[in-house]
Amino acid sequence: MNYHEYNVWAVINDRYGIDAMPAGFQTYFNPLVYFPIYYLRHVLPLPYGMMIMGAVHGLNLLLIYFLVRVLLRQTATVSAIGAAILIAAVGPMTLSEVGTSFSDILTALPILVGCVLILSASESHHGRYVLAGLLIGAAVGLKLTNAVYAIGAAAAVLAAGRPVRATLCLGIGGAAGALLTGGAWNVMLWREFGNPVFPMFNAVFRSPELMAANIMDWQFLPHSLLDALAYPFYWLVGDNRSSEYPFRDARFAVATVLIVLGIGRGLVTRTDIFTRRDTQFLLFFGVSYAAWLAVFAIQRYAVALELLCAPLIVLLIARVMAGTPRMSPMRLNAAMLVVAVAIALWSQPGDWFRRPWSNPYQPAIAKSLEQPANYLLLDKPLAYIAPLLPPQSRFYQIADIALPIMPDGKFDRRIRAALQDPPPGGTWGLHTRDKPIREPLLERYGLRVDASRACVEIEGAWLGTAMQACPLVARDK
Repeated sequence: MNYHEYNVWAVINDRYGIDAMPAGFQTYFNPLVYFPIYYLRHVLPLPYGMMIMGAVHGLNLLLIYFLVRVLLRQTATVSAIGAAILIAAVGPMTLSEVGTSFSDILTALPILVGCVLILSASESHHGRYVLAGLLIGAAVGLKLTNAVYAIGAAAAVLAAGRPVRATLCLGIGGAAGALLTGGAWNVMLWREFGNPVFPMFNAVFRSPELMAANIMDWQFLPHSLLDALAYPFYWLVGDNRSSEYPFRDARFAVATVLIVLGIGRGLVTRTDIFTRRDTQFLLFFGVSYAAWLAVFAIQRYAVALELLCAPLIVLLIARVMAGTPRMSPMRLNAAMLVVAVAIALWSQPGDWFRRPWSNPYQPAIAKSLEQPANYLLLDKPLAYIAPLLPPQSRFYQIADIALPIMPDGKFDRRIRAALQDPPPGGTWGLHTRDKPIREPLLERYGLRVDASRACVEIEGAWLGTAMQACPLVARDK
């Protein structure tokens, strides 16, 4: 609703030189990853486009199959593979994103393929490290939050048979992949703003269009080491401190307990129960998880980790329980299936409040809004309405706390020039119904709500919600 739709529409219709950050700071996130869902949504009738996207998302489960085969080799039984696929299929964030425009589940595909390639590489297959880097780098180029998996991949190749060569191959592939999917966008941002990842890391690149600060979302981060260690057990009991909406998940708690048991068994028996390939996978997962928890701790960004947790649990059960007294292969397979079913029954997916297929979003636009106009957006997320209003309209976000309009900057000048020469429909303030209009934002541009004319409602994408467009006039001097 905020930028998945607007950013693609803006590229197609050359809006980046007309509007001013309608989706706030997310307006300048790489839109490439959202093109497939945009065209599936707009070209094919409902629900067929989303069915195709759901099928693409489902390919993650096929990759879990290959990952288990690579990890367990000849001991990869049908039960082990089935248990891993079941655990992966019921991931709360994974399920919540299936068939949506969220990119985390889509970019999980190259990350999982990259993991499979790293674990299946050998001294005679260093090209797989290049390809793994290419795919994981491509995921990073599409969405920067995937950088945590690049760090995990780098840690994994350090445990390879020839780590220096493997790291070099991974790095070359990673750089090529990131340039392939994000290079053109980063060059555009550098040219326009002097910051190749605008608006991120502006304390480093110091674009004049933004304060010299790094935009970070601190609300989900742990407050201490003990708090960080407890996160898997928070999710076990339904504490959603890492997500906007409630969910419940046992997989990370189960994996944590199994890792402790594995380390304990190794210490007691004085044997290394993990193979080099196991160690690489543990490093890939563990380092990626630690980086994610330290930098974001936002559950949506952990979809790939949620999927990887499934083969991790199966691997740990196999390594910890195999060889113990009276643990036959049949009992081992039964244990995997019991754990998988228990995790599936306990899981509760997140809910992003989807609309039913029978009621697609097709809001009626009032006659007073049929002419092109200036729209000052007074909160978020509202940018998704832009494609539904007259195409000559202009949209300016003036309420983003993370990216306020800089006085006399490019966006500020663009807005003031538009207000001096408004389109035929005049100027309107757009805000969410039931939220107070932020008058100080309008005062900055010498405007106020025209009380002599009524505001107009537009149905919101969420059922039961609406936005209001209120006519604006110049303030009395």
